[in-house]
Amino acid sequence: CHTSWMLTPNGKEYAQKIPREELTHLILKLLQAWKEPLSHFNQHIEHHQELPDDSLSKAKQISSMVHELKTGVEKVTEKARFSINSLNGMASPEATGLSISNEANMMSDSDFIHCFRRDSNKVQSYLKILKCRIMPENSC
Repeated sequence: CHTSWMLTPNGKEYAQKIPREELTHLILKLLQAWKEPLSHFNQHIEHHQELPDDSLSKAKQISSMVHELKTGVEKVTEKARFSINSLNGMASPEATGLSISNEANMMSDSDFIHCFRRDSNKVQSYLKILKCRIMPENSC
């Protein structure tokens, strides 16, 4: 996976120990890291004539949802007065020394989906932890 270089906590227990600002930073890095590969994936599957329109539509919808989620997390971050200036460019290919588009192109569709699911699950878990910290009345 192209995000394997990112240090992420193994398990919920470790993620709960990470300060809120760092956890938010990690979420944004993961979301940013998927922006370009999802775009390339969408372009790739558009060329598959055998795919039903529904599959293409779902792929575009996923890309849109990732973008909206990233925008939403950034807004929450700004409201919480975390500094996100240091995030700009951190997950870019230039900053990591990786060519994300080439790596995404070399991955099989099943590997790509596996990696995306893995990182999506991480983001979902981290967001749940943040929600519990921000709104403890949810009895987490």
